[in-house]
Amino acid sequence: MTPDTPLDHGAARQQGMLNIGEAAKASGVSAKMIRHYESIGLIGAARRTGAGYRLYSAQDVQVLHFIHRGRELGFTLEQIGTLLALWQDKGRASKDVRALARRHIDELDEKIAQMQAMKRTLERLAKACHGDDRPDCPILDDLSLG
Repeated sequence: MTPDTPLDHGAARQQGMLNIGEAAKASGVSAKMIRHYESIGLIGAARRTGAGYRLYSAQDVQVLHFIHRGRELGFTLEQIGTLLALWQDKGRASKDVRALARRHIDELDEKIAQMQAMKRTLERLAKACHGDDRPDCPILDDLSLG
């Protein structure tokens, strides 16, 4: 039986395969995102029943969980695709994984610095605002600057 051959729903259930809702619950990835990941090729095409329902194996759920965890850590979908390829390549060099993680850490440090600068600016503007019935407001003045 090829991956394109429709599966009997009962036989698939006996093999421990899950429908999309069950796979979503087990992996922490919404059904909508599972379909999206499939459409962009981040995950392989799901097996299907004769009626066209998607079916997922335990290995598929593990991949979805991997993607979910990668998203929690702020990796982009492109980075997750690279990490998935490295994870599935048993001959990989850990230095490649580490290098990708270090680049991501550098990106996070930059984002943190930008957010800290935004916070300082907003704190300064909020402190300068009287917060009373007067119409003048340094926060709005700052936002209106071109």
